[in-house]
Amino acid sequence: MTTQQPNIVLIMADQLAPQFTSSYGHPVVKTPHMDKLASRGMRFDAAYCNAPLCAPSRFSFMSGQLVTRIAAYDNASEFLSSIPTFAHYLRHMGYRTCLSGKMHFVGPDQLHGFDERITTDIYPSDFAWTPDWELADERIDKWYHNMDTVREAGVAQTTFQIEYDEEVAFFARRKLFEYASEKQQPFCMVASFIHPHDPYVARPEWWDLYDHDAIDMPTSTIPYDEQDGFSRRLMDGIEATTVIPTDDEVRNARHAYYANTSYFDSKVGQIVKTLEECNQLENTIVIVTADHGDMLGERGLWYKMNFFEHSARVPLIMAGPKVKRGTLNSPCSLVDILPTMMDIAAMDKDTKPQLGQPIDGRSLWPMATTGKEDHGQAIGEYCAEMTAHPVIMIRRDQYKYIHCDSDAPMLFNIANDPLERSNLAEHPDYADLAQQFADEIKSNWDMPTIRADVVAKQKQRQAVYEAMQNGVRADWDYNPPRNASEEYVRNHMDWTEKAAKTRFPPYPSE
Repeated sequence: MTTQQPNIVLIMADQLAPQFTSSYGHPVVKTPHMDKLASRGMRFDAAYCNAPLCAPSRFSFMSGQLVTRIAAYDNASEFLSSIPTFAHYLRHMGYRTCLSGKMHFVGPDQLHGFDERITTDIYPSDFAWTPDWELADERIDKWYHNMDTVREAGVAQTTFQIEYDEEVAFFARRKLFEYASEKQQPFCMVASFIHPHDPYVARPEWWDLYDHDAIDMPTSTIPYDEQDGFSRRLMDGIEATTVIPTDDEVRNARHAYYANTSYFDSKVGQIVKTLEECNQLENTIVIVTADHGDMLGERGLWYKMNFFEHSARVPLIMAGPKVKRGTLNSPCSLVDILPTMMDIAAMDKDTKPQLGQPIDGRSLWPMATTGKEDHGQAIGEYCAEMTAHPVIMIRRDQYKYIHCDSDAPMLFNIANDPLERSNLAEHPDYADLAQQFADEIKSNWDMPTIRADVVAKQKQRQAVYEAMQNGVRADWDYNPPRNASEEYVRNHMDWTEKAAKTRFPPYPSE
């Protein structure tokens, strides 16, 4: 395999809004390792998720396809094994592929093209988290977000999230040394962490990075009766209308989120340092992103599940060989990662495999390597809890349009109104533009058909899940293969050979 193909390491956060990083200009939050990557690479300033919820966003990201194309509607939607992912295409192009950490695969296929997964996942892989659009106003108390995570924010020595991310980083770093020792194929590794996703609980050393009194409060608060229809449903759904956090609780939650953002950033630093230590950094494209953001109290909203900027935007930083230094303002999204990776891996167009399904994204590699804007767009779709109709977002140029059949449309000029306080959808000066967006939605999305499919898929999964609660339990949760008799030093091994194999850099041969 030619050395022209660079390695790819993608580091993914969970629920990280770029606005809450120093890399994107926040005056309080400390993300020095992301800052360093951005200083030597390209920072995309209008990158969006394609669905502001964990599993749908990740399925779009891996497949390069929008939610409605692959029926990846919610956190219990099955990700079909027949859908090609970037891991499949990169394998075709000669790469070894590895996932360390979260991807929230739902269904019996827990690899989706990766050669191997070296950790388990952190969330269930069955149909338990299926919403019900026929009872859209009813809370599913077992797993719906509520305000407890805001009220209980603070400091702890350990949490299940900390345990998980420590494991993700350890196994990712060990695998990078293994790849470097083998010196064979190029590799693509995804290291996917759960932080800074709620619950907002941080270890003391990260909490203590910040002066509690310096934690900024939300810049935009909107009374309930002035909220748009969808935001009111979100507030009702997370119980934010009945459980109102105090200012101290809000500040605690933001403090812990900032601390956990710095913790995630430290993992970025560890992985980049490991690439340096194993002499792979100069031939590796490093990408840092997230599956969606977090409102963190902005507009009176928390978590995600909407298309306002703090929920829908994601960080996207790319650094490595051929990547220019700079920033880009063209709207883009996570479905663009798959074609970007294929461009990175391809020495020329002839090396690309035939696509198994149409791709909704475009490659960001030309922008990353030239610094020239392509003036593209970002599309978002939301078909999960706290709505009973699809929600569609179009971000193009400086405008964002949001449509849902049950709500009034929203149109914002993001350049002039970054807090999205002025809805221009009914403004006479923007009537033509609003109508153009409305016509585009009507032309490209068959809302009744999409809604009918969402409801039908929910009923299928609900029936399967309820049946699986009886009889012998069968789990899809991924169990990473481990064979203790082949680890470290065992009686059937020559320990000197084992020591030489795992030592990096190797002892100089005579």
